[in-house]
This record gives sequence, C-alpha cells and structure tokens, in this order.
Amino acid sequence: MQGNQDHEEAGKYGEIKRQLLDAYQFRHAVKDFDPAYKIAPEDFEFILEAGRLSPSSYGFEPWKFVVVQSPGLRDRIAPHAGGARRQLASASHAILVLARLPRDMVADSDYISHMLSEVQKLPPEIAQAKRATYDAFLRTGFALQGNERAMFEWACRQTYLALGNMMTAAAAIGIDSCPMEGFVKHELERVLTEEGALDAEHFGLACMAAFGRRAGEAPPKTRREKSEVVEWR
Repeated sequence: MQGNQDHEEAGKYGEIKRQLLDAYQFRHAVKDFDPAYKIAPEDFEFILEAGRLSPSSYGFEPWKFVVVQSPGLRDRIAPHAGGARRQLASASHAILVLARLPRDMVADSDYISHMLSEVQKLPPEIAQAKRATYDAFLRTGFALQGNERAMFEWACRQTYLALGNMMTAAAAIGIDSCPMEGFVKHELERVLTEEGALDAEHFGLACMAAFGRRAGEAPPKTRREKSEVVEWR
C-alpha cells in the first residue's frame, strides 16, 4: 500500500515539476505586448494572490502592489520610465511594486506592531521576543539600521520575491510578463504622489511589471550551464 502511495505521489509531483519548468521555459521579458489582448479578471486575481502569499523576511510583507489601468496615469508615468514605455503602451495590466520605507521597517514602528499583533496574531510575549530578535538583526545582524538607503534596498529585495512568484504564476497559465527598472525613481515617485498612487510617507517605488500576451515570437532562452551556476561542497 505504501509503495503504491509513493508511486502516485512521485507521479503527481513529477507532473508539477514538469509544469513549473515549462513555465520557466515559456517566460521571457516581453518588450511588445498584443494591445488587443486583455487578461481575464480571475486570471489576474490569481497572479496577485501569488504575490500576496509570497514569503518575506520575518513575514513582515514590506510591499504594496498598485495596478495601473488608467491610460492617463500610464501616460504620465511613461516620460520618466524610458525602459518601460513600450510595455506601458501595450500591456493588458501594469503593476507598480512598492516597498516600505525605513520608518515603517524599524522594530518599534506602528507597522511592525500591526504585523505582529493583528496580522500574525502573536501572543504579547511571543511578539515582544520576535520584535527583539528583529531589532538585533537590523542593528547587528545585517547592520541595516541607521542606513536609510540600505534599509530601503533590503525592503526592495523582499518585493522581488513576490514579483518572481507573480511572473511564475502568470507563465504557468500562459500569460507573459516583463519586470521593469528603467525609470527615474525620484521623478516617477513625484508623479505618483501627485496622482495619489503613492503614499510617499510610507512607500517608495521598487520596480514595475507588465503582464499580457506577447506580440511576436519569443527569442530562444539563453542561460549559463548548470556547471557554471551550481557548486557543491
């Protein structure tokens, strides 16, 4: 009986592994999307849920995803995002990936208190112990506290976990994507603040992403050989 179960599980997980590798082979950074194609609402909700459920350091989720569907807002973004103009003009959906600023990520902030007590629902003594551990990490572990740029970049690194999961989820259901960093950060943040798309007291722009259907054929995927990437010791 156990042998049959093991065989069934191996078959099931083998199929999942194949599907995931197929998704990674399918995905590439699309520069031109088919402007006539629109992602079904339930499919985009699936992509967003993959981001929401993503892991983060200490489980503190220092991200926010702003879905930009307004043509007017995309037009205002474009002059400050030369590396994303083509995608913004043609993609079905575009996301601003925001990262929390250092004031929210220090151990004694209201946001961390909210995460510990209201989201993670930890008992007070456990929450206090986790806060102390986190504070030590910021001060002496990664030595981030006191360096605002380093603190913000650390929060940005968390958002890339969510971004990667969203792009993989999209690829798994045949939807294309493109992550984008080609923008002038301070100018774009100014525009987004003016438009009410960014709360500059709490967030900065980490990156953007576009989703839709490719307008042409994908180029062959190129990656280094495993022997160049993986080392065992």
